[in-house]
Amino acid sequence: MHDPERGEGISQGVYYKWSKDFMEAGKKRLAGDTARAATMDEVKNLRSEARDLKEVVAEQTLEMRLLKKA
Repeated sequence: MHDPERGEGISQGVYYKWSKDFMEAGKKRLAGDTARAATMDEVKNLRSEARDLKEVVAEQTLEMRLLKKA
């Protein structure tokens, strides 16, 4: 049997931690828990949505100030 930690010159602790992390990542991937970079269209849509939400918050803030003064 091949002993990877001896053959590659890494400590047993490092090898087993890497192996555990690798297996956990594989389990998450198989379960569909993956992260990916957003596409340009997604970024544009999110920026547009953020801008729209900021406008709504600004309008609501102004309305609340006007109502408090009244």
